[in-house]
Amino acid sequence: MMRFSVLGSGSKGNCVFVECGTTAILIDGGFSGKEIASRLAQIDRDISCLKAIFVTHEHRDHISGVGVMSRRCKIPVFANKGTFHGGKQTLGKLFKRCEFQTGDQTDFQDIVVRSFAISHDTADPVGFVVSNGTRSLGVCTDTGIGTRLISRRLSGCDGLVLEFNHDPEMLKNGPYPPSLKQRVNSNQGHLSNGDGANLLNEIIHEKLQRVVLAHLSETNNLPEIAYHEAVRVMTDKVDTSALDISNQQIPTNLFELKT
Repeated sequence: MMRFSVLGSGSKGNCVFVECGTTAILIDGGFSGKEIASRLAQIDRDISCLKAIFVTHEHRDHISGVGVMSRRCKIPVFANKGTFHGGKQTLGKLFKRCEFQTGDQTDFQDIVVRSFAISHDTADPVGFVVSNGTRSLGVCTDTGIGTRLISRRLSGCDGLVLEFNHDPEMLKNGPYPPSLKQRVNSNQGHLSNGDGANLLNEIIHEKLQRVVLAHLSETNNLPEIAYHEAVRVMTDKVDTSALDISNQQIPTNLFELKT
């Protein structure tokens, strides 16, 4: 049995909780240690259950609480060399550093975690597929394009956490300076709602149990716009009751991927 919750997602912090059997991990830790503990408590989990943290890339909204959680819980941190190097000042001293190469498969207790390359303006950003042998969860945010590799890795996942970052018109007409708008809209930025929907359309299948839209911009997006784009490709393929939207402020439900 696999359970997961997006503890929070957006430019102010990102963190995903995944639980398989007796193994519980975080993917990223972009909140303070205190805030991560609070959000875990909201889904009836304690930090003492955590066994490891897997990191996608070194931006602060993904790693600001990783170091303190590693030290406090005495758990290892898994990341690639580029991410460790780029985030060394923010991460600080870790309880244990476990380096993988992008594309590697990591066997860790009751789970297998496979990384895959994504496109973002960091040293070596990755997404992850977490599997317990029968069910799998794909996590892919902070990518400017949906590549063939991403589609291949996410194909067949039972649960998905996918980026639906911005509405192009809201970004165009919004308050961001031109340089930031260009960055967000670039191939190393973030997926728009339409881009996220196109990626979802490529990988959707009838046995997909849960889709969570993630990393929605609070400035350049609205949940109802993202939801509409996702429903557009899900209709007649997967029941839209399987669709949820993550929030910057509070965790999602603890979703179960059933066998």
